[in-house]
Amino acid sequence: MLVLSRKKNESIVINNDITIVVVDIRGDKVRLGVDAPKEVPVHRQEVFNAIQRNEDAVTEKP
Repeated sequence: MLVLSRKKNESIVINNDITIVVVDIRGDKVRLGVDAPKEVPVHRQEVFNAIQRNEDAVTEKP
């Protein structure tokens, strides 16, 4: 895992087409903005996990 330090309004770029910007920092919460192509799904981890569980349940049915 790559660990980076960023300040408010600083960003990182992934694969030339995904930009993640630190929008705000309040206490122990960081707000991030994600700019990615429409065909790239972007989800919070808990939403991604729920999608995966749902897909696994669908594929396991006889």
